[in-house]
Order: sequence, then structure tokens, then C-alpha cells
Amino acid sequence: MTSTPRWPDIDGIAYGGDYTPEQWSRETWREDVALMREAGVNLVSIGIFSWALLETSEGVFDFSWLDEVVELLHANGIRIDMGTPTASPPAWFFAEHPDARVITRDGVVMGFGARGMASHSAPAYREAAVRIATELAKRYGNHPAVVLWHVHNEYGVPVGEDYSPHAVREWRLWLQQRYGTLDALNSAWGTAFWGQHYTDWEHVGAPAAAPSVVNPAQRLDYARFTDHQLRACFTAERDAIRAHSDRPVTTNFMANQHNGCDLWAWAREVDVVSDDHYLWAADEEGEIGLAIAADLTRSVAGGAPWILMEHSTSAVNWQPRNIAKRPGEMARNSLIHFGRGADGILFFQWRASRSGAEKFHSAMLPHAGTDSRVWREVVDLGAKLSALGEARGSRVHADVAILWDFESFWAQDLEWRPSEDVGHDERIRAYYERLWRDGITVDFALPGQDLSGYKLVIAPAQYMLSRSDADNLNRYVEAGGTLLVSFFSAVVDEHDAVHTGGFAAPLEPALGLRVEEHLPLREGATAAIEFDGATLAADVWQEDLTLSGAEVRATYLEGPAAGAPAVTRHPHGQGVGWYVSTRPDAAGLAAIMTAVYADAGVTPADLPAGVEIVRRRSESAEYTVAVNHGAEPVSLPADGVDLLTRREIGGMLELAGGGVVVIRTEAQHTPH
Repeated sequence: MTSTPRWPDIDGIAYGGDYTPEQWSRETWREDVALMREAGVNLVSIGIFSWALLETSEGVFDFSWLDEVVELLHANGIRIDMGTPTASPPAWFFAEHPDARVITRDGVVMGFGARGMASHSAPAYREAAVRIATELAKRYGNHPAVVLWHVHNEYGVPVGEDYSPHAVREWRLWLQQRYGTLDALNSAWGTAFWGQHYTDWEHVGAPAAAPSVVNPAQRLDYARFTDHQLRACFTAERDAIRAHSDRPVTTNFMANQHNGCDLWAWAREVDVVSDDHYLWAADEEGEIGLAIAADLTRSVAGGAPWILMEHSTSAVNWQPRNIAKRPGEMARNSLIHFGRGADGILFFQWRASRSGAEKFHSAMLPHAGTDSRVWREVVDLGAKLSALGEARGSRVHADVAILWDFESFWAQDLEWRPSEDVGHDERIRAYYERLWRDGITVDFALPGQDLSGYKLVIAPAQYMLSRSDADNLNRYVEAGGTLLVSFFSAVVDEHDAVHTGGFAAPLEPALGLRVEEHLPLREGATAAIEFDGATLAADVWQEDLTLSGAEVRATYLEGPAAGAPAVTRHPHGQGVGWYVSTRPDAAGLAAIMTAVYADAGVTPADLPAGVEIVRRRSESAEYTVAVNHGAEPVSLPADGVDLLTRREIGGMLELAGGGVVVIRTEAQHTPH
């Protein structure tokens, strides 16, 4: 994992956003830089969608307008995150190379006019992408204003999987490198089922749409292949840039969207991790989803500081109902990202576009101009972030980890699973939300990572688990850790083949049980459980458990497993393994987690409802970000200096509804 990022040469916290001067006149450029200085902007991303204006025909370049923009920004002290425009190839490219278009799983050829529509396996696209990245790096690689490189834009969005002839050719090569022989491929994919045995590599096609469900092991491998192809495009551009520039290179992840990218693998390829985050308007507690995305981004970065490359000042434009942010919400969102490890707070975009698909997307400089609430809040946020410069480089510590495994999610999302009511996103959100409400900071982790630094590890949705990863979790418990595993976990191996010996069998040492049968409930059905003498509501799922040492902590009161164990606890070595074989409601999960916390030695914070607190630590100081998401003021114990106001706080803090503080205190212990 990335642990020592090559941070861009920027003083303090980075602040700014995507800048698209190509959409505006030169007179507007001069107005823009003046307003950027007023707002405290110190970093902008440019050139991300400007390929057609930079390479006007194949091999013919015009950098004159970009030269002007670079010098204008430099003269005004604004640093540059230079983008490569490869997410949107020009019209001439597709006219010259029509075979480079993406073909969908259903055989539809994607047309021009959007973005992200090139086949990442097409040689012509790879060559063109490297060519434009090389020319940009030659020209601007050592410019003093260029402090960061921004390759492509949101890989995998809006399309990742490609079924073109180029992709199929590369797919076969990838499989040969992965498996070596057809015998190994046939074994991994279980091709004896439905007579799918292969005798020639040329017979192995992509898992395009078929009359029935396509081999799930093949589908899973195609997801891995797609991720590999996308990442190969990134590394090709990155290496072309590095040949001419020593500035750090990144690409913007999308931690809160499943866009076919394994961010653990991607984080190893970038110099600094960056992420785009947008609230889901339908989520009435979007701050929890925001915290999940921020914690995941920090986790794939190995705990190192990261950049929030994009978020919105107010509404986005691409959801069914695009809800505007209320007064103060933009600052709260930004400071939560900061609190969870971001040392850069950037937006899409600087100035709202008048034309195109995103003209209703909010911006730092809105259509309403500078006489607007959003603009005033943008200026105020710049001042707030300027006051936090001393905290740059400090880190977040967590005692609890939640397992987050992209490959397991890809496998679980395939067809013909026991119940469509079971989803990994929902289970992760449920457990994370419980911890969030209890004021417990969370890291995310892979099941094969070193987990020894965590008191508690939770596996809400680890459908796929290799034997080696299971052994790692068993050792974690044996060495003294507390592990909680939720239902429908450890079901299959890395080839989506069911483990022998019963579901969850690989975790039997830690859990003291096997799952004999899954017992999903009918739509809308509920089935209560009894836990420590209390009746808890549950729904969706039950399981028939065979115990081999686990003690029963809760029993099904009704449903197909009535009278059987529902929640178990198993001492193993110096630690404890918990298993929750159903979906309790929020109150039920709170009761169960209270007992789990006691085993793990984790102490919940006694916080008022709607209050979020997270801490960053350096060698000399601790920075506490406290946010009140509620409407009413709350009182919190606090000592130190609020960096946003320079106000001394002694004993108690009165935090207004919607308020946020960043309190500095002297460090009490060595940072984790």
C-alpha cells in the first residue's frame, strides 16, 4: 500500500478544483485567477477534457492556449495539477480508428459524444494516450507551477468492461498468463458443468450475453481482466510522464462507486491517492456515506494523507433528484474529509459550465456569480482550510477494521445467488453506521492483510474468501483479536467455487461452526431472535448452523431455523470469533455490538445523536474535528484551541446546530 506519498509541492492544505478555461474567453481567464486568489485557491486541475484542442489531428499539436493558461496561473501563485485528456478522445480519433470503440456485453457499439468510450485494449488508443501524455510531459514536466499529474479521469466510468475484438484478444493472452494451461483454466472455471470444457484457446470467448447465466468463474475473471486493462492504460501514461517529469502522478478514484476498479491494487501504482466523492441525494444521512468513502480512501492509501480531487459545492446533475446542499453543508462535508485524512479539498468544478451535459452541476463559482451564498461559502472555506495548514501530514488512527474486498463484491454481484435481498453495500453500511453512531473510527482492510494492529475486525460481507485469507483471519483471532463475521461469508474460494465441508468451513477454527444450509426468507418476512433475554427483530436471512465449539448467544424464535442458534461466540486461542447468521435491525445490531465491544476492549464514545468526531495525530499535536449534523446545539467536553476561530476552549464546548470545530491539543501519545 502507499504509505509515503510523494506529496505535491503545495503549502498547507490544497484547495481548488477542476478548471476548464477552454470553455471561456481570455477576458474570463483573467477574472477567474483574480477570484481564485480571493477564494484562497492554491491548486487547480486543467486539461482533463481538452484532447481535441491540444492534438487537433493525429500527431499535430497546439499548446499555445494551454501555455497562456499555465503562465497566467503561475503568475498568480496558483499551482497546477496537469491532466492528461485521455478519458475523452477526439472525433478525429474515432474517424481514424473506428475499431477502438467499446462494444457492450450485448454487442452494442458505443458511439461518440460522451466520454470514456474508447476500448482500453485497442492498440490505437494505447498509442494515442501515451503520445499525448508524452508531449504534455515534455512541455510542462519541469514547469515550476506543475506540481502534480492527473492521468485520465475516473477510470471505469461510465464504461469499464469492453467486448470488442481487441478486448477478446487481450483476454485470451491474460488467461494464458494467469493459468498457463487449458487444464488449469478448465479446473478453475469448473467447465465440466454444462459441458463448457475448452480444448483450444481460440475457443475461449469473452462472457458476452448468452441464453442463460454465463459461467460465474468466467465472469469473475473478466472483471479482474477489465481492472487489469484499465490499470495497464494508467501505468502506460504514468511511465510516459515519468520519463520527462519528476512530479508525483495520480488518478482520481471513485471510492463510493463500484466502477470495476480494485482500489487496493490501484493505490500501489499512484504516487499519491486521490478520490472523487459525491453525496447520494437519496441518502438522508449522506454524512455517513461520505465517512465510508473517506475512510476507504485513507485505507487504500495505507493511512497516508490523500487528496479529495472532486466533490460538489451543492447539487450534482446526474442523479434522479439532485438535492442542493443547505447552508454550511459544503464546509461540513469538506472538513469531514479533512478529518478523515484528506490534505487536499478540491471540487468539480471552478466555474459552472453554460453548455454540455453538466451545466446543472454546481461549481465553486456558480451561475449566480459572486453575489451568491455558494460563492460566499467558497471564500469562507478557503479561509478555514488556510487555518489548518499545520495539520498537514497528520494521520488518523483506528482500532477497528471492516473488511472491504472488491473481488468478493464482484463475485457476490453475479446472478443466481440465494436471495436478491442480500447485498454487500447494505451490510457494510449497517455495521459501519453502528460504529459511526458509537463514535468509533474505522479503517477498511483486506482479509489477507496484517490485522494485528486492530482490536476488532468485522467481516460484514466476505462472500469470497480464499483458504490463505481464511488462515490469516484464524491466526488473527488465535493471537488475541476479536473477529465478527456476518452471514453469507466464506462461501466460495477465489474461483467462485463453494468451499467443501460446509459454508464458512474455512473459518471454523475461529468461529467454531459450519453453515450446513442457507435459509433465506420470503420477501417482507421477519423472524425474531432472542439475545441475552431480549427479543430482537431480524429479517431477510437465516442459516442452519452446525456448532463445533461455539457457544449460543442468540436463538431463532421463528422462521425455518426456529429454536436453532442465530448468533454465536467462540473463544479461539487468545481471541474470540463471533458469528451473526441473520440480519438484525439497527436496535438488534446495537445490542449485539455492545457484547462484541466488550470482548474487543473497544469503548464507544458517548456522543449526542448526530455528532461526529474524528481525530488526526502528528508527533506534536492532536486535531479533533467535531461536527454537529443536527439542528440543535450540543455540549461536548473539549480543551484546546479551535483552529478555525483561534478561540480557546476549556472544559466544555457549545457546538451549534450544523457547526464544526477543529480543536488542536498537545499530543498525548505517539501516533499510530
